[in-house]
Amino acid sequence: MDLFDYMRSSTMEKESPLASRMRPRTLDEVMGQRHIIGRDKLLYRAIQADKLGSVIFYGPPGTGKTTLARVIANTTSARFEQLNATAAGKKDMEETIKSAKDMLGMYGQKTILFIDEIHRFNKGQQDYLLPFVEDGTVTLIGATTENPYFEVNNALLSRSRIFELKPLEPEDVKALILRAVCDTERGMGSYGAEITDEAADFLAHAAGGDARAALNAVELGILTTEKSADGRIRLTLAVASECIQKRVIRYDKDGDNHYDTVSAFIKSMRGSDPDAALYYLARMLNAGEDVRFISRRIMICAAEDVGNADPNALTVAVSAAQAVERIGMPEGQIPLAQAVAYVACAPKSNAASQGIFKAMEAVQGKKNPPVPVHLQDSHYKGAGKLGHGKGYLYTHDFPNHYVKQQYLPDGLENERFYFPTEIGCERAVKERMERLREETGSVDSDPF
Repeated sequence: MDLFDYMRSSTMEKESPLASRMRPRTLDEVMGQRHIIGRDKLLYRAIQADKLGSVIFYGPPGTGKTTLARVIANTTSARFEQLNATAAGKKDMEETIKSAKDMLGMYGQKTILFIDEIHRFNKGQQDYLLPFVEDGTVTLIGATTENPYFEVNNALLSRSRIFELKPLEPEDVKALILRAVCDTERGMGSYGAEITDEAADFLAHAAGGDARAALNAVELGILTTEKSADGRIRLTLAVASECIQKRVIRYDKDGDNHYDTVSAFIKSMRGSDPDAALYYLARMLNAGEDVRFISRRIMICAAEDVGNADPNALTVAVSAAQAVERIGMPEGQIPLAQAVAYVACAPKSNAASQGIFKAMEAVQGKKNPPVPVHLQDSHYKGAGKLGHGKGYLYTHDFPNHYVKQQYLPDGLENERFYFPTEIGCERAVKERMERLREETGSVDSDPF
């Protein structure tokens, strides 16, 4: 690097966007992603030991894919090269591979090749990399916002480990915001700025797990807000909402309005009003509510309030939760809306949820008698000699795969916990259970 390159690099570092300047330089500075870079996790250990193999980082924008690559660059003894798949051509790849071969041959130094937006490479470009990844000429680090199982060829996938990065938690984004405001070396600390707790909370949630979006808003706010009479720049809620271009909804994440909105959302689904349920869903999403929190509420409502009146409601709710994690926001609002509408429109029964509450009361309020001997496990050593399992009637040995026998412990054999309703699919459940209870032996019965 000559003097001009050094000056250019120093200038770019100082004048680059806040989100770029605040990139973590070590693993300990990285926020979030504890599921893959916690101290006990494989990736953390591999980076620390400088024994990283080829990997592909997959996740939404602003979750730290490039950041992790740069942390690796700062910790490895290997040479680090970077290409962006949106701009790199075959000539760039050939030059990079030639240089990697030269360094390995002359100095025994390995090369880590980071390819951003690797899904932009066509099949031919990906195939070109394959032999050099396989023979160790380069260690590949790929970053992509698209599902690599669809966008990266199987041969390259089989030689790499896939690590999925999740949207950052609001508390992690807030910590980054506060660090950026106060940091005098790389952040905005020299501007004498401060941010209200309310504004920091709003940005942390409104960013939707994208640290870059939050830091861009902080930088814009500080650079465009006039100093107050005491010479301080104050980022208020109004300034924050303007900078991130999201209107503030009266929705305090820890206050009454938060709980009121969530309560109205659940009660609208329970009350079979899909219009109101979708409205409150939109209100929460617009306020930056954690989509995982919303997904959990939908799944709970599907199990608690719909139950066996439509067992498919829980399947739809769980599928929507998985879908929104896979595709992220804003598209994730579509499967969420589908699940909300389905649960709201489904027939309702809380018989199953009431059943577990009644059963818990029985367990906690009475002495727990032993499991009936004929239901006890007879397979472990010595159990047969103790008589465990003796007298058990194997259901499938009887006509229609049913035979009456006692399942509840002595003293509880006449207890009832589940009372199916006559609503939706549960009507068939109720009719079947009534027939079974009336029979003294086998019955003609249909499955649930």
